[in-house]
Amino acid sequence: MSTNPAKPIRVWLTPPGPNPWKVIFLLEELGLNYEIESFSYADVKKKPFIDVNPNGRVPAIEDPNTGITLWESGAIYQYIIEQYDAGHHISYESLKERHLGSQWLHFQMSGQGPYYGQAGWFQHLHAEKIQSAIDRYMNEVRRVIGVIEGVLAAKESQWLVGDKMTYADMAFVPWNFRLSEVMNLSWDEVWEGAPHVRAWHERMVDLPSWKRSMEIRARLMDEQGLQWNGVPKGIESFDDYEKQLAAKNAAEKGQ
Repeated sequence: MSTNPAKPIRVWLTPPGPNPWKVIFLLEELGLNYEIESFSYADVKKKPFIDVNPNGRVPAIEDPNTGITLWESGAIYQYIIEQYDAGHHISYESLKERHLGSQWLHFQMSGQGPYYGQAGWFQHLHAEKIQSAIDRYMNEVRRVIGVIEGVLAAKESQWLVGDKMTYADMAFVPWNFRLSEVMNLSWDEVWEGAPHVRAWHERMVDLPSWKRSMEIRARLMDEQGLQWNGVPKGIESFDDYEKQLAAKNAAEKGQ
């Protein structure tokens, strides 16, 4: 049972990236009262958002029920669990499991998110192809997957902590969901050698809460004229988008 806030929690987000959907997934799974403030990524370093998060990164939340404003998705996770998961639907009360959940959340924030993000950046968005950087971060993606694969393979449970899905499992879903795009590989190639991680991930993306989150994302992306992968409508593929970005960078250098 969750403690539902009387007033909706406001979630500030730009829809393309994975991190905002960590928070929406959590709110949907707990059935909490929230509203979305969706805006363009081009405005992420501008007012009014930098008044909410001076670091200019999404997501951020404002909770009128407590007067708390928070940014950094991991901090938001910890807050929502502590404040609103009173029935421990996706958390534990016991000392060991509480800290194991925190451990895995920190690993997601320090290991998965940054490495996957850099892999995607150097694979698709950097102004020039630097193969050593691409190789480094792709290897780190494989290493992170390998860590989780080893843990899940050794456990009788299908989950990272205890014997049920927790917020610690959920935090990994949005970035793993984008791995085919990040790595430029088929879904089968992404999970090669990691059957336990694949099964774990696919159990969660089959949840109604995740499906609702992705329906919301699709609507918000459409409102901003974006395809599911963040590429503007009218551009056929990510390769075409990369070429457009490269031409833009070259033109800016020539000015």
